[in-house]
Amino acid sequence: MAAEVIDRDWEEFKTKFNTKSQIDLNQYKPAQMQRRITNLMARHNVSKYMDFFQLIDKDEALFRYFIDYLTINVTEFFRTPEKFVELEQKVIPDLMKQSPRLKIWSAGCSTGAEPYSMSIMMSDLTPRTKHQILASDIDLKMLAKAKEGIYQMNELKNVSPARMAKYFRQVDADRCAVLPEVKEGITFQHHNLLLDKYDSGFDLISCRNVVIYFTEEAKDKLYRRFLEALRPGGVLFVGGTEAILNFRDIGFQHYLPFFYQKPFK
Repeated sequence: MAAEVIDRDWEEFKTKFNTKSQIDLNQYKPAQMQRRITNLMARHNVSKYMDFFQLIDKDEALFRYFIDYLTINVTEFFRTPEKFVELEQKVIPDLMKQSPRLKIWSAGCSTGAEPYSMSIMMSDLTPRTKHQILASDIDLKMLAKAKEGIYQMNELKNVSPARMAKYFRQVDADRCAVLPEVKEGITFQHHNLLLDKYDSGFDLISCRNVVIYFTEEAKDKLYRRFLEALRPGGVLFVGGTEAILNFRDIGFQHYLPFFYQKPFK
């Protein structure tokens, strides 16, 4: 197939898919995204993007699978445990000097392991205070799993025995469920980070392992919107491969590795 035809096929696919899903693939790095999509197309014996669109347009289950496939939902409780130690011992205590009740956003929460980890951590730190945690994701299937709150044991490998006993119940030999009190204070919301409005006044925003396929322009826009959504002194927490090299240009100041603070003034 000629390059011009392939390009036209790709552009038409992006337009149709955006109309159907409200996901703008122009905000993602094209080479990586095309590679992921063509790998999936090959499994369905399809070589043209628009032929693949016809498949997902007619098959709701395949469409939902495709959304899940694109958004790369890999997660676990207390992912990168040393960073949660920093959260618990440094970041949260600093934030609580400014406000006793925190407003936290887990942006791109996937199956809910991160906001539940936050809830557990906050319950241990301040057992008498209910903090406000927003957990958002673009994938409705993942949000449904998050609300259910049932996890495989391998997703809980970083949870201490004491926390397992305190905050989980055994469902069967391979799965545990978070207790209702862990869910209290968490609001799950369908949200497109690149399209939808942001709330404001957050003390902590965690957006980790979400922007891996975003273009540099999309990431810059995203981080500027996070800056606006934080209160003065609030902190943005990013993934271990997502250091913000131009954080000063955006308006952040360095706080800890992979933590960036909105200046107080």
